Amino acid sequence: MPTFDIGACATLMDELTAMATQAARAIRDRAGKGGVRRKADGSPVTAADEAAEAVICEGLARLTPGIPVISEEQPAHDQRAASVPMGDNKAASYFLVDPLDGTREFIAGREEYTVNIALLSAGVPILGIITAPALGLTWRGIVGRGAERIALDAGKSSPPTAIHTRSPREQELIALVSRSHLERRTRAYLNRYPLAKVVQCGSSLKFCRLAEGAADLYPRLAPTHDWDIAAGHAILEAAGGRVAAPDGAPLVYGSTDLLIPAFLASGTPLTG
Repeated sequence: MPTFDIGACATLMDELTAMATQAARAIRDRAGKGGVRRKADGSPVTAADEAAEAVICEGLARLTPGIPVISEEQPAHDQRAASVPMGDNKAASYFLVDPLDGTREFIAGREEYTVNIALLSAGVPILGIITAPALGLTWRGIVGRGAERIALDAGKSSPPTAIHTRSPREQELIALVSRSHLERRTRAYLNRYPLAKVVQCGSSLKFCRLAEGAADLYPRLAPTHDWDIAAGHAILEAAGGRVAAPDGAPLVYGSTDLLIPAFLASGTPLTG
């Protein structure tokens, strides 16, 4: 199985960014055109999800043939088949793709939805790209090499701007929580920070806000899929932040069900 290391990621970054931008365009072209259906797990999927996935998966097949791709809208048997080589070769690289993260926000006409592309090696996210089609922004990062933000204006990209996490101050702590998936355990965890300002936000934008120093903490104490967080994980760590299990252990990607049970994401390690 092919393997990418952090040094090799830089050669992919611009082409992957262009791919995410093309997927974002496919999503915008289908905004407001209906066609919502429900998957087996009850979550919604639209023609925009499927169009963006086709753009990315076809692009990855051309750019990095031989590297497995696991994407949200693949049938479950295809996801399992793609994960088999990882079980046999823990050093292998593979992509995790969420072609439209925040489908509920997209359907509702909100701007908080994204395109997520992550590259993992040895079970760890090492590269992440997140594009917000409605905001005209892209965040990207390579762990150990830094993170940056790019703005799109009239179809043209601005020069990348380096981004960094900030050091939290208890009196001004900003905690981000899911707009659509805030549950009891996460609410209870936030009681540890009674002075925190709690802000609801959809999709993987929460990782981006942490990475650019606009917030401090994102707790999620309920299961979420690998593809929902891998790109944000890489970007946040590239910007100086941290993503770990609630007990501080590293997250384990590539499980049979492709689920992360819970995690805490922060600009810097938090205590208490």
